Amino acid sequence: MTPETVLTIMQQTLQIITMLIAVILLPALFVGLLVSMFQAATSINEQTLSFIPKLLVTILVLVLAGPWMLSLLTGYAQRVFEDIPFLIG
Repeated sequence: MTPETVLTIMQQTLQIITMLIAVILLPALFVGLLVSMFQAATSINEQTLSFIPKLLVTILVLVLAGPWMLSLLTGYAQRVFEDIPFLIG
């Protein structure tokens, strides 16, 4: 296996990981920003007020995007396993 092949596999892996993480974190980040703006406007400094909405949005995103995320991950793993004979030589 050449170094270029290893780098290509690692690049594809990092791209898929970035996509999977972004799907989860971006909505939570957006909701956290909205809750923080609400807290700043109303001077409410309750920690659970920022935690619960982010948790609910994260669970909702996992329920809605979970099948897509799982198919993306299993498809990539299947491609890597199918390419093993070609990678070895």
